[in-house]
Amino acid sequence: MLYVFAILGSYLLGSIPFGYLAGRFAGIDIREQGSGNIGATNVVRVLGKKYGYLVFFGDALKGLLAVRLALWLGNDNALRSHLLGIVAAISVVVGHSFSIWLRFRGGKGVASSAGACFGLMPVPTLFVSVIWVAVFYSFRFVSLASIAGAIALPLTVWALSRHRNSPDYALLAFSTVIAALVIWRHRDNIVRLTKGTEPRFKRR
Repeated sequence: MLYVFAILGSYLLGSIPFGYLAGRFAGIDIREQGSGNIGATNVVRVLGKKYGYLVFFGDALKGLLAVRLALWLGNDNALRSHLLGIVAAISVVVGHSFSIWLRFRGGKGVASSAGACFGLMPVPTLFVSVIWVAVFYSFRFVSLASIAGAIALPLTVWALSRHRNSPDYALLAFSTVIAALVIWRHRDNIVRLTKGTEPRFKRR
C-alpha cells in the first residue's frame, strides 16, 4: 500500500504544471509561445528570469518533496525507505513529463529530476550539477548541458559506488532510467543540435 501511495502521490505532485500556471498568471499560454515547452528554460525566454527561476524552483521542489516524503514513509525499514524513495523519484519525473492536467504532456524533466535526485542521492547530484554548469557556460545550450548531465548521472553513481566498494544496483538502475527519460525528452533538441539550429541561451 505504501508503494501505491508513493507512486500515485508522487505522480500527482509531479503533474503540477508550474510553467503552465506561470504563463496563465502572466496572461498567456506558455505552450503557444517560444518552444512550446512548459519548462523553466522556455519560461525564462518568454516571460523573463523572475518567472523562469520560480518555475525551476517549483519543479525542483516537487521532486525533492516527493522523495523526502517517500523516505519518511518508510523510515522504519532502511531497504523499504530506499526503494520507496526510488519509486517516488521516478513517479514524480513521469508526472512532470506526462502531466494528467495537460493531457499527459509536460516538461522535459530536468528540474524535477534534479530535485528528486538531490533528495535521494545528494553527492552524485552535486557532481552532475558541476558538469551541467560547466557545459552550459562553455556552450550556452541548456539542452546540451541537460543531456550531458543526464549521461553523467549513472556514470557518477557507478563511479562513486565502485569507490566505496558497495555498488547500489537499485540507484544505478534508477539513475539510468532517469537519464534515458531526460535524453528521450530532448530528442528534438538533439536533432537541432546536430543541424546547428538549436538556439543558444542568451545573456541578459
